[in-house]
Amino acid sequence: MKLQRYPVKKNDTLQAWDSADELLLKHMKTLELTGKRILIVNDHFGALSCGLDGFDCTTYTDSFVASMGIRLNSGQRIQPLNSLSALTGVYDFVLIQIPKNMSFFEDILCRISSHLNSDSQLVCTSMVKHLAPTSFDLLNKYIGATTTSLAEKKARLVFARFEKSPSPSPYPQTVKLDSFELPFSNNSNLFSRDKLDIGSRFFLEHIPHGNFKTILDLGCANGVIGIKAKQLNPDAQLIFSDESAMAIESAQTNYQNHFKDSAAYVWTNCFEGQPRGTLDLVLCNPPFHQGTTVGDFIALQMFQDAFDALKVGGVLRVIGNSHLGYQVRLKKLFGNAKIVDTNQKFLICEAVKKS
Repeated sequence: MKLQRYPVKKNDTLQAWDSADELLLKHMKTLELTGKRILIVNDHFGALSCGLDGFDCTTYTDSFVASMGIRLNSGQRIQPLNSLSALTGVYDFVLIQIPKNMSFFEDILCRISSHLNSDSQLVCTSMVKHLAPTSFDLLNKYIGATTTSLAEKKARLVFARFEKSPSPSPYPQTVKLDSFELPFSNNSNLFSRDKLDIGSRFFLEHIPHGNFKTILDLGCANGVIGIKAKQLNPDAQLIFSDESAMAIESAQTNYQNHFKDSAAYVWTNCFEGQPRGTLDLVLCNPPFHQGTTVGDFIALQMFQDAFDALKVGGVLRVIGNSHLGYQVRLKKLFGNAKIVDTNQKFLICEAVKKS
């Protein structure tokens, strides 16, 4: 089985699977799965879903990138769910790639608990270096006692049978943010979901106001940057985009709580495939990792997608850690870049599309 990462790139050296996927599939091949309902959670690019294709499987992912990877590698046969509320019935097996975000993991365990019975088995997988002790605590709290496999190729399986009662999820959480009268609703798979991170706090002090008719909050998370931009530019049309379905849901809830008009919401990878030359302002706080994969590849695609989507004269304003040197990247792409402000950790810069 040949798997590709999404988006497909020439000479991509990153694998679309890992040893944790291989170990879990190896284990599942020892079991009788005919007639069993299987739920697959957090499949990265389709290794698990494609490896078990032909059985009665349901796949869930919050990630647009993962969803597209699963569709690509299955030849469009597998159409993942992107909402845990869409789950139905009882599952005999739940297979989980343990996420880095333990709040997300807790949310998953709570929401699947109403789809389990005493015969249901959870099999979780992870690379050993990413296996947080908290994951065992959460499994014991919401599912039951855990056992583990031997480590193999630096991966390990964690097993649990459902011994508890269904538990309501504590997410989304309501969070009060400084300088905003109304609280924000934050889903579990958001970055800095329990408070305002220091980068966003600094960025909020430098949201421009002017004759902007269309503004994009690129990588919006809970939408706080776009909502601040709307407050400063009340006549502007706002667009929110993110690759997390939970982020889009949070941004929509928060915008509707703050304003009476409507905004647009785009679940996508960065801002790919969107109309060109339509935006006046793009605001962006790029992530520097995708799951456990660290790099600037997401930021670079965000910059390119923003350039394509901006009108001539349109502005991209970005915040990032100072050492990342985003101003150099922007000058290469736009032909210009200026530093708006800096502090001890962050740098805010902007570029204007000249042609």
